[in-house]
Amino acid sequence: MTASRDRTHQIFPTLTPAQIGTARRFADNAETRFAAGDMLYEIGAVDAPAWLVLEGTIEVVRRDGLSGEAIVTVHHPGQFSGEVNQLDGRPCIAGGRAGPQGCTAVPLDAAHLRALVIGSAELGEIIMRALILRRVDLIAEGGAGTILIGEPGSREITELQVFLNRAGLPNLVLDIRDHEEGRALVDRMGVLPEELPLVVCPAGPVLKRPNTRELAACLGLVPTLDPARLYDVAIVGAGPAGLAAAVYAASEGLSVLVLDGHATGGQAGASARIENYLGFPTGISGQALAGRALNQALKFGAEVAIPVQVQGLEAGSGGLRLACADNRQVRARAVVIASGAHYRRPDLPGLSEFEGAGISYWASAVEARLCAGEDVALIGGGNSAGQAIVYLAPQVRRLHVVVRRPLADTMSRYLIDRIDALSNVELHVGSEIASLEGDRATGLTAAVFRDRRDGSLHRRPLRHMFLFIGADPNAGGAGAGVEKDPKGFVLTGKGARSLETSLPGVFAIGDVRSGSTKRVAAAVGEGAAVVAQIHALFAEAIPTEPR
Repeated sequence: MTASRDRTHQIFPTLTPAQIGTARRFADNAETRFAAGDMLYEIGAVDAPAWLVLEGTIEVVRRDGLSGEAIVTVHHPGQFSGEVNQLDGRPCIAGGRAGPQGCTAVPLDAAHLRALVIGSAELGEIIMRALILRRVDLIAEGGAGTILIGEPGSREITELQVFLNRAGLPNLVLDIRDHEEGRALVDRMGVLPEELPLVVCPAGPVLKRPNTRELAACLGLVPTLDPARLYDVAIVGAGPAGLAAAVYAASEGLSVLVLDGHATGGQAGASARIENYLGFPTGISGQALAGRALNQALKFGAEVAIPVQVQGLEAGSGGLRLACADNRQVRARAVVIASGAHYRRPDLPGLSEFEGAGISYWASAVEARLCAGEDVALIGGGNSAGQAIVYLAPQVRRLHVVVRRPLADTMSRYLIDRIDALSNVELHVGSEIASLEGDRATGLTAAVFRDRRDGSLHRRPLRHMFLFIGADPNAGGAGAGVEKDPKGFVLTGKGARSLETSLPGVFAIGDVRSGSTKRVAAAVGEGAAVVAQIHALFAEAIPTEPR
């Protein structure tokens, strides 16, 4: 793997005899013997346990390109297999086979692995750190996981790559124009240009021009949702607020399901670096923060279903019922609406033509690579815009920032100071976007800025533009029974508890809530607070014994 050598002992720790004894007490089965070359688990296998090696070795392999194979590492006695997918039984992104001398190993399935992580503080820290760092290394290598074949920078490739990156899933993009093996596969399958991109999933299936929902299904990201099961808590939204609620609720023994129609992280997941969040003095990206929170939620047993779009909510005699896309249904005793907000789309002719083909609503590493060395524009003056400016500026030739008001009116001082020190950032205060130029085939080619003071127009050749111009609530799935303010944000304090909505048992937290403080720390705080209010709700439902 590509891990720095000084962290190898953390990525592939060797347990002491005492630690092995502790781990074996959590195993669900007796030790198993495998002959040389036997597969313990295949790439793409679902519900594969983590294996603790007692004798011999396990060779961990990943896909290398379309047809090759590469050894990731070799586990020796006292070491264990797996990465974060083993916490909830999702498909493996690497395979494991017995080494030349065979091996004897003990399995830890998802439930028993979580029990070990929670039940032993010492081993829990060792195991969680190793599982997370292994995923990080697999992402850095790029050879494991999902392979996308098409033209890098196209609307379709970019959408899939951003989805995979935000889900923390390794992926590799092969340019059909110059990658011989990728082009040969396309030719053998008779794939037409309009059927690209071609996507090769880790377990082998090949998809033609899939959307993110189809890709997620192929990757096994969405668990089977049992409409008869009654969860304690269903959380709609996997941003900081929703993930915080999931961590606190699951850690306190409640059965939790998290649903999100897009990806983990929410709007904060698009932040390149958050520097004013307590406990991270050097800053942390929104994606990294969301990834850590997700792993915590999985550690405590929360279930996560992404992407699953919630379309409606209603109350009935059997509890609250969420209607989801593809005729899925979820029942829960309590529902937490943490669906956040989305950046507004300005009223510009032809805007939709350029979304994903020059127009972006986030600034991730994918977009940064696409616009490296070019002139780009960013519209917006809030903190998220400021974080994106600081992240993008070192990678582009010139960054035009278009804002209606001075930055001091809308942005934190530390970000303004950073921007002032960037020589290639040009501020257009008192301006707005008037029109866009280009077409679907070539993408964005230019933008026209309008000075709001005198109406003058200024054309700028551009291939990329980032929009951060305020937020509208994602409250469409809240249902008609949940009251909202005139702007569409969900009203709370209507019931017995401060975060409860007008529909009993339904709570709202984070950016979707009317009157909330639009900060990551505030969203996380509400995620913790709502769990206490859910416990109070459940306590009221328990009949008291007669005196």
